[in-house]
Amino acid sequence: MTMPMPAALERRRSYAGPALFSYGFRPFFLGGAIWAAAAILMWLPMHTGTWQWPSAIAPLDWHIHEMLYGYVPAIVAGFLLTAIPNWTGRLPVCGASLAALFALWVAGRFAMLATARIGLPVAAVIDTAFLLVLLAVAAREVIAGKNWRNLRVLIVVAVLALGNAAFHAETIHSGAANYGTRLGIAAVILLISLIGGRIIPSFTNNWLVRENPGRLPVPFGRYDLVTLVVSAVALLSWVVMPAAIWSGALLVAAGLMHIIRLMRWAGDRTLRDRLVLVLHVAYAFVPAGFLLTGAAILWPDIVPASAGIHAWTAGAIGMMTMAVMTRASLGHTKQPLAATPVTQAIYLFLFAAAVMRIAAALTGSIGLLHGSGTLWVLAFAGFAASYGPLLIRKPPVWQRA
Repeated sequence: MTMPMPAALERRRSYAGPALFSYGFRPFFLGGAIWAAAAILMWLPMHTGTWQWPSAIAPLDWHIHEMLYGYVPAIVAGFLLTAIPNWTGRLPVCGASLAALFALWVAGRFAMLATARIGLPVAAVIDTAFLLVLLAVAAREVIAGKNWRNLRVLIVVAVLALGNAAFHAETIHSGAANYGTRLGIAAVILLISLIGGRIIPSFTNNWLVRENPGRLPVPFGRYDLVTLVVSAVALLSWVVMPAAIWSGALLVAAGLMHIIRLMRWAGDRTLRDRLVLVLHVAYAFVPAGFLLTGAAILWPDIVPASAGIHAWTAGAIGMMTMAVMTRASLGHTKQPLAATPVTQAIYLFLFAAAVMRIAAALTGSIGLLHGSGTLWVLAFAGFAASYGPLLIRKPPVWQRA
């Protein structure tokens, strides 16, 4: 006797729309990568003053916003909308609903480019709507699936949405979004610490058991929980009191704890698998950011604040999102889980871009800054060019089963 097919699986198999809108990772990873490259291409001539875009927001603030609240939410959306069906067993958001959500994100990017025409308040309403709608959709799916464990991930996303709203409020009121910027960075770094602590040991363990038996990652335990708590307290202190000595001390302590945490995951044994190795390299920028940001508070005459901020943003955020994008794109389109030469070049470009951006902050070198930006553009344009065909044309996995 044949068992009846679950309704959700039946609906998945019946999906006949464009492959691009069959799963959340497809439009958001591709759109996010294109925007990450395009926004920096626009920012570099803005920074040198060779090109000006009519805007009601300062070029630096636009750059910060579009990396932190433009690019990052797209990748968060792609990750969540792909992971939640695995967490809950529910039908993924797809078709017209996914297309509408993606269109809302695109509208936010145009709104932030059109602030001189539509005004900052209108742009703020359009832009903040995306994260709020995403949060509502994700919460509905998690709650409907009774997947209470992952509500904590949505709490961090809610903080990111709050940071975006604060960014706009500060920009409208005073023209400088200091709290909104720090709150957004803190939310994303905490999200990487939380999600990274789950996927990095898991993927590492799976590969080592299969390919390189021996020492395995230490499972999530009390040490990881304490590290996350200390990190959250340190980040909150930095957001509220960025110049306080105790904020610097907490950040340094959290950085040292993250170094130990990373060492417990046996990353040194994954050199032969670049898809796994890149996760460890990306996570290494998390403690680097904590240490440099803490040092900038404790020794401001020696370490500039932007060094730690770019260790977090260009390094941890840039490399970790790319690591997740490449692995998820390969896995969900049934490609071999192996880093091709092109993928390895993308990783190398991003790593070099992050190191050069930190060095530019430490030395004040304009050449290093622009070299970093160029490598960043090459990395994300490379992803769009090499992974775009998979994301656009490959049919959904349930249609090929």
